[in-house]
Amino acid sequence: MSARIMILTLQLIAAISSVAAPALLAAQAAAPDSSIHVAFGGYIDGYFAYDFGRPRNIDRAFTTQAARHDEFNINLAYIDATLTGARVRGRVAAQFGTSVQANYAAEPRIGNLSGPDVSRYIQEATAGYKVSSAVWVDGGVFFSPFGSENWISRDNWTYTRSLIADNSPYYEAGVKATWTINPKWSAQLHVINGWQNISETNSSKAAGARVDFAPHDGLSFAYDLFVGNEQPDSMPSRLRTFNEVIATVGVTSKLQLRGTLDVGTQKHSDGDGTGFWNGYALVARYQVAPRVALAARVEGYSDPDQFIVTTGHPYGLEATGASLGIDIAPMPRLLWRSEVKFLGAHDPLFPDQSSDDALSKHDVAIVTSLAFTF
Repeated sequence: MSARIMILTLQLIAAISSVAAPALLAAQAAAPDSSIHVAFGGYIDGYFAYDFGRPRNIDRAFTTQAARHDEFNINLAYIDATLTGARVRGRVAAQFGTSVQANYAAEPRIGNLSGPDVSRYIQEATAGYKVSSAVWVDGGVFFSPFGSENWISRDNWTYTRSLIADNSPYYEAGVKATWTINPKWSAQLHVINGWQNISETNSSKAAGARVDFAPHDGLSFAYDLFVGNEQPDSMPSRLRTFNEVIATVGVTSKLQLRGTLDVGTQKHSDGDGTGFWNGYALVARYQVAPRVALAARVEGYSDPDQFIVTTGHPYGLEATGASLGIDIAPMPRLLWRSEVKFLGAHDPLFPDQSSDDALSKHDVAIVTSLAFTF
């Protein structure tokens, strides 16, 4: 009897399996991919810069990149871990270098748990979730959407940064939503602590947005917006707005052009009206050979009310400039870049040992860099 029951039981299991197995396989095929991949990498950008003004304290003025004069140093080095999945993503990156020290120097120090001492080592620390087929929500410390020049030199057409890049946010802390509308359009919305700060400066939050449009290969446009109050709670609110338009054109397979225009506004400290600042950068990049490229830039910046850059001079930072560089890639992941940059200002703003007051209206610097990605 027991043998017969066992046989009947096995036959029943086999029958159930024959029905359930296809359904189970179909369910598994329909289930979303839950696999998560983690990749580790890094970047080292070493440089030598020579500023013909020969600043006495070796710090070069009005720049975060190639910030030291007549000195071999590290512009930026980082190690990172990047997580990717069908519905989740994230990145953690720790960094150091002279660009980090320069860029995070103004990080607010309010209370005992803020300031640049630790914050500057955080390049990114983000976690994201795909809430729908076209929308991601990410939170943490992440790269700013503003500007046409990335924080990582390798990703830029020029090695040095334009004045508009160095004087708009490279990073943010908050939450953002990214919506891929279709292959041509995408949009972002940000709620953040403020204008390039991880630690808060007041009890209000700021907002940012970006829209990208690429009508076809070789042509793209972007618009960026920032709205927020950067004053501490002990002072009257002074609304700041920032608008940016970027256009990139591929003229030929070798020649690319890019133009960026910034316009910002902020209320005056006495409450009497609103002031403006603005800037522009025009960049051309030409691929001479598969491993050699040339880049040239002209730029201008005007901040007469000194909302962004405090100079102590009547015209604030009123300057124009130009640069010319060459990129050589001897092998994959290795990039050698050299550049000469000129800046001219309305007021004597640049350190210059040869002048009577140790300041000059002009600045010329050359820089060479060797960077490796791993």
